[in-house]
Amino acid sequence: MNFLVGASENAISLEKLREVLIRLEDTIIFALIERAQFAHNEVIYKPGMYKYEGSEEFNGSFLEYFLRESEKVHAKVRRYQSPDEYPFTHPLPDPIIPPLEYPKVLKKNDINVNPKILKFYLEHIVPALCVPGTDLNYGSSATRDVACLQALSQRIHYGKFVAEAKFRDPNLQSKYIEHIKSRNSEAIEELLTNKKVEEALLKRLRHKALIYGQDVTDSGSLNNSPKINIDIVVELYEKWVIPLTKDVEVQYLLSRLD
Repeated sequence: MNFLVGASENAISLEKLREVLIRLEDTIIFALIERAQFAHNEVIYKPGMYKYEGSEEFNGSFLEYFLRESEKVHAKVRRYQSPDEYPFTHPLPDPIIPPLEYPKVLKKNDINVNPKILKFYLEHIVPALCVPGTDLNYGSSATRDVACLQALSQRIHYGKFVAEAKFRDPNLQSKYIEHIKSRNSEAIEELLTNKKVEEALLKRLRHKALIYGQDVTDSGSLNNSPKINIDIVVELYEKWVIPLTKDVEVQYLLSRLD
């Protein structure tokens, strides 16, 4: 459930956002575990490998086609009207059900880093996560890829809400305004960064991935045979999720006074 539904414009808080981000950690880890059970299946990422009835002009990869068709369905049920959801593909159809009213927590912006997310996911995460080669489970692999990508996108774009909450801190707002006016991206990022929180996050991720990645035996104990490489999960956040979230936060604040 979207925490914004029924909330007021002043309902945003770092504590509430932290709860959402921790739940998204679980979503991302389980999505990665699901994708790891299939081979790399690199063919689904190569453009022009298949032709699609009704979309003969489409020359992208199977994953891109599957992602586009999935997002068309999601758009019809107003998924992308939510301010914390961002599509990878365009154009998309209008919703077939009435819109929901969301509080105007964020300032209007068009920041969407999904192309960067897709790039690092395909170039770095999938090859490290999955065994090389093919097992012919192309549809299943693409389905899991879409789940991973959408969860990562939501997690990273939540940086806008984090940035807005931090900007509203009366003890720091004047400093943010000063750095925004001078276009000082490095100073903004320094204000946003909390190293202790990042270290705790990575430690928590490692423990979660270790536990979630093991099956429970009939006796109730863990089988100590991880279904996923724990280091990949931590590296995903350390090298990609955290830096890209900061990028979103800084971009958002640089346009905050427009």
